[in-house]
Amino acid sequence: MAQAKILIVDDEAGIRQSLAGVLSDEGYAVETVGDAASGQQAIERQAFDLALLDIWLPDRDGLELLADIQRQAAPPAVVMISGHGTVETAVRATKLGAFDFLEKPLSIEKTLLAVRHALEQRQLKRENLQLRQRFAAESALIGDSVPVRALRQQIAIMAPTNGRVLIFGESGTGKELVARALHAQSERSEGVFVELNCAAIPEELIESELFGHVAGAYGPPAQEAKEGKFSRADQGTLFLDEVGDMSLKTQAKVLRTLDEGRFEVLGSNTAVTADVRIIAATNKDLDEEISRGNFREDLFYRLNVIPFFVPPLRDRKEDIPALARFFLEEFAAAYGRKCRDFSDEALADLQAHSWPGNIRELRNVIERIAILAPAGRVIERQHLPPMPQRSRARAAETDFASLHEARSAYEREYIQKKLDEHAGNMTHAAEALGLERSHLYRKMKALGMSNGS
Repeated sequence: MAQAKILIVDDEAGIRQSLAGVLSDEGYAVETVGDAASGQQAIERQAFDLALLDIWLPDRDGLELLADIQRQAAPPAVVMISGHGTVETAVRATKLGAFDFLEKPLSIEKTLLAVRHALEQRQLKRENLQLRQRFAAESALIGDSVPVRALRQQIAIMAPTNGRVLIFGESGTGKELVARALHAQSERSEGVFVELNCAAIPEELIESELFGHVAGAYGPPAQEAKEGKFSRADQGTLFLDEVGDMSLKTQAKVLRTLDEGRFEVLGSNTAVTADVRIIAATNKDLDEEISRGNFREDLFYRLNVIPFFVPPLRDRKEDIPALARFFLEEFAAAYGRKCRDFSDEALADLQAHSWPGNIRELRNVIERIAILAPAGRVIERQHLPPMPQRSRARAAETDFASLHEARSAYEREYIQKKLDEHAGNMTHAAEALGLERSHLYRKMKALGMSNGS
C-alpha cells in the first residue's frame, strides 16, 4: 500500500514538530505549515490523504478552511485540533465534514488512533467509489448504433420486471454487460449481482458452487462449509454465464430449484429458499444443443422467458470509434499514460477489421496500443498492431489441395481465435476448447503454430 500523506496545519511550531516526528515514526509522509493560506496552497499543489487542522489560525478560521477543503474533487480526511474547543465547535466541524475533533494538549495515543481510523475510512470511501464507478462502467453499453439503441430500449422495458432473461450472443460481445445493466436498472439494484461462469467450473464442483455445502459434505475437499451462489444472490440477481456448458445433471437440479423456489445445500436435508432473479447467457445454439440431447428443453423454456440477442461487433461497426476511445481512456488511467486520440485513418482501419473476438478482442488490441504506442502522440495507422482477418468464410473460400489440409487450416484458425479471445492465455484457451493444456500444445505443434501465438 502507498505511504499515506499527512498535512499538519497549526500555528504552534512545537506542535507541528512533535506531531511530524510521531507520525513520521509511524511511517507516514508528513508536511507541515503554520497558516491557512499555506495549507490551502499545499492542498492545491498535491493530494493528501489526511489533514490535521487547527481551528485557531493567525490568518483565517480553520473551519472556513475546512469548508474549502471539502469542495475539492478528492478531499483529504480532516481531523480538527483545538485548544479552545466547545461542543458547538465540534458539532459544526463534524457537519462540515471533519472526521474527528481533538483537544489540546494532544494525547499521542488518541491522535494516532484518530489518524488511523480517518485514513481507514477514507480508503473505504475510495474503494466504494471505485467499485460504483467500475460497476457503472461495466454496465454501460457504449455506442449509438441502431442495434445498441434497440438493446438499451429493451433493457429499460424488461429490467424492472422479475422475468428470467436468456442472453444470446457470440463470445466477447458483452453479454455480461447486458446482464449487469439489467440488474442495475432493476428493482433489485440494491441487492447483489452474483455471477457464475458455468464453463469455467469443473462438473464435480459446480453443484457446490451453486447450492453450497455443509462441512464435510464430500470428504477432505469440503472440510469447511461453503455458501452457494443461490444463497448469496438472495434478493438480488444470479447471472449464469455460458449456461449451455452446464452438465445435464446440474441442469436437472437448477430446473428443480426454479420450479420449486428452494434447494438443498449439499450434505444437508434441509430445504433453503432464496428470492433470486435468474439471468443466463450462452454463445451456443441451444436449439441445436437440445436436438443433440445436450441441453434440457424444459430448462430452456424456464430460462427463455425474455430473450435478448447481443449483436456481434461486425454488425455495429459505427460503434467502434466510441468503444476504442472508451477503452483507451480506461487503459491510459490504469497505466498512468496521457490520454490521446486516434487519427481518422487509424479509426478507419479499426472499423475495417472483422473482429472475430468481438468487443473482447477490440479491448485487448486497445490495451496493447495504450502500452506500446509512443507517448504524447496521436495514434496513427502505423501504431496499430497486426490484425489478420480470420474468418470461417475465408477458410472455406481457399482452394485447399485436400480435406486434411482444409481441416488443418480450420483448426489453426479456430485455435487462434480462442487464443485471441483469452489474450494468449494457453490455460484459459485450452479450457474453452475442451482440451488439456498439454494436448493443446501438441495440437499447435502438429499444426505448425507457435506456442507464443
